[in-house]
Amino acid sequence: MLQDTHIENKQKLSFEDFKTEVLNDYRIAKISRECSLLGRREVLTGKAKFGIFGDGKEVPQLAMAKAFKLGDFRSGYYRDQTFMMAIGELTAQQFFAGLYAHTDIKADPMSAGRQMGGHFATHSLHEDGSWKDLTKQYNSSADISPTAGQMPRLLGLAQASKIYRTEKSVQHKSNFSINGNEVAWGTIGNASTSEGLFFETINAAGVLQVPMLMSVWDDEYGISVHAKHQTTKESISEVLKGFERDHKKNGYEIFVVNGWDYVQLVDIYNKAAKIAREEHVPVLVHVKELTQPQGHSTSGSHERYKSKDRLNWEKEHDCITKMRNWILDFELETEDGEILRFVESEEEIIILEKEAKKEVVSAKRNAWNAFINEIKSEVNTACQLLEKVASKSKNSSFINKYKNDLIAIVEPSRKDILSAARKTLRYIKDESFAEKILLQNFIKNSIEAATEKFSTHLNSESDFNAVAVSEKSPIYAKNKTLVDARIIMRDNFDAILKKHPEVVIFGEDAGFIGDVNQGLEGLQEKYGEIRVADTGIREATIIGQGIGLAMRGLRPIAEIQYLDYLLYALQIMSDDLATLHYRSFGKQKAPLIIRTRGHRLEGIWHAGSPMGGIINNVRGIHVLVPRNMTKAAGFYNTLLEGDEPALVIECLNGYRLKEELPINLGEYKTPIGVVETVKEGTDITVVSYGSTLRIVEEAAKELQQVDIDIEIIDAQSLLPFDLNNDCVKSVAKTNKLLVVDEDVPGGASAYILQNILEKQNAYIHLDSKPSTLTSKAHRPAYGTDGDYFSKPSAEDIFEKIYEIMHESNPNKYKSLY
Repeated sequence: MLQDTHIENKQKLSFEDFKTEVLNDYRIAKISRECSLLGRREVLTGKAKFGIFGDGKEVPQLAMAKAFKLGDFRSGYYRDQTFMMAIGELTAQQFFAGLYAHTDIKADPMSAGRQMGGHFATHSLHEDGSWKDLTKQYNSSADISPTAGQMPRLLGLAQASKIYRTEKSVQHKSNFSINGNEVAWGTIGNASTSEGLFFETINAAGVLQVPMLMSVWDDEYGISVHAKHQTTKESISEVLKGFERDHKKNGYEIFVVNGWDYVQLVDIYNKAAKIAREEHVPVLVHVKELTQPQGHSTSGSHERYKSKDRLNWEKEHDCITKMRNWILDFELETEDGEILRFVESEEEIIILEKEAKKEVVSAKRNAWNAFINEIKSEVNTACQLLEKVASKSKNSSFINKYKNDLIAIVEPSRKDILSAARKTLRYIKDESFAEKILLQNFIKNSIEAATEKFSTHLNSESDFNAVAVSEKSPIYAKNKTLVDARIIMRDNFDAILKKHPEVVIFGEDAGFIGDVNQGLEGLQEKYGEIRVADTGIREATIIGQGIGLAMRGLRPIAEIQYLDYLLYALQIMSDDLATLHYRSFGKQKAPLIIRTRGHRLEGIWHAGSPMGGIINNVRGIHVLVPRNMTKAAGFYNTLLEGDEPALVIECLNGYRLKEELPINLGEYKTPIGVVETVKEGTDITVVSYGSTLRIVEEAAKELQQVDIDIEIIDAQSLLPFDLNNDCVKSVAKTNKLLVVDEDVPGGASAYILQNILEKQNAYIHLDSKPSTLTSKAHRPAYGTDGDYFSKPSAEDIFEKIYEIMHESNPNKYKSLY
């Protein structure tokens, strides 16, 4: 069939080059498809735990890869295996290593087995935790599973290019950007466009006008639910037509293309990338008429919910089938009358397909052998040791059974090995011989090795980690200068912006008015609208902006106006930011600082203290709770010397209180994970933080009137908490412990108590029951009385401490009630 075929490339290709490229693309598509087909079988046979594959999306991903350049970033979801193969960042063997959850980062460079297959990442960091030159590599931010969770981060990855292009102060950072020419590529399934995170990101990118290229893979279903139940008009491009730009207003460039049309896909992706890259305009590419040949995942079959007509249509419109037919039918007549073809016969394609299948089978076998042989080697070591132990034990029959059962397992796991070893130890607990010591050491070493495989990199382990930053105290002038505490914040941020050109601060009301509490007053005017910026009311994408910017070498401070509003962004903090370093096995980082304010507010929606919920959802992010603005400013200075994400919660009712103004603003540092004894005492240790600490101090003065001398410890940092174990030293002196906070019962106070009693073993020093004093289980009603009757008051604290002292010495401290 004679065709007029045009594929737009930067350089003109000869026909032979074009032919080679097309056939290589088809080969990659077939390899990817065979990986999906064989991967499903591996799950169903039990070798892999779960499978979710990119079958049906191969051809558009080949086209997308052609326009993807060094320095660009991908923020996608778990269908993009063909794209990763096309840019050379995923091999078939690595695909299967990820499916088997191989814990060696060299075998599974995506996550070292920490994420299910289909979650892709590149390495942004050197072994020492320092940045690589991201402009000289293809970049994929580490994927997450939550639906549309990749969207907020995508916004920041795109905005970074705009900042690098327009902000002179950071244009020297050439290992992160070349004049802001990098495009951030997003991918998402059509059903997931129903999520709020998608719309929030789309709107924000349109407002910011950033180089974001968003692809929607549309196969008309979200698991079993058809598009008619998902999307108005059954078309996301129709829904978003109001976002389209025109000659009057900025907006999106929108393209719609069929996912089986290789030629059109390549053409459109080149055009879309050119617009995003050169004009810094967001682009949406709606890729329609895609299929999902194996259904959503290995957890079910799509034959249950698709009609016969639909299944037949999918078979006919399979993108690889369409591409195959195009290759076979392709004929092009030159000016000399020569007929050019990709293949002379179908046999050539069949040979290519067989080679692709053979390559995948070999890759699967090699990946499995590398995975299982490593474990079998450990089985052999364990069995030899069990045999030696059995030969010395009076319970040899039981031990040999464990050994033989372990040998009989065809596909063993490390759990099987360690379980057999630990159960054996029970049978020899009353015996003594050298082999017992060897077994004990084997178990300890195995657990230690498992810690490296499964529990490392939650926080930075590099020399840049924020906990390693040394304390530097504030310095004060001889003549004391008392100011509203907000002045300390403002002037410290001024010093930060001057010292760190890569710092950008943004959030609701953060720019023009200098935040609602004037902690950024005048700084936008001084440093410009890029470095101190206002945002819309969109907490999830404020955090997403910060994640993406931080992943590209900037140092963002993202402001969430009030602590309660953090709930809008908690999912992104928990699923993305908190897990990034962990799920990439320490190969990516996002040192985002989140600034907010809370504590002792009025009303259900502004209570300001859901601390237990936060700290138990964001492990991997430092959570800092300074009692005043001097301490808070020191935390920002500390964090900017490190490479870790953090949440800093300032005291809302502290901005107008008077504090002494340090003269070394921007330089002094509050240590992370270190408590501070703010008042020494002998009778009881009281641990608190934030605004409640001031109420404890108030109660302490009143307690002294009845001869009770309390020691007050400011936690300062909840994640991490008291790394130096200073609390137990205090309890050893006072023999009593009370934890006071404004969170609900079982919240942060329970967390602190568990740390002191269990981790620090303070229980051995107690001569009375340790206690907590918290808010009521409900949120406060509005107004002063709502706070007084819902959260610990000075009287509550006084009476609780007095009650503990009464129990200890009833003769001296008579009962109040």
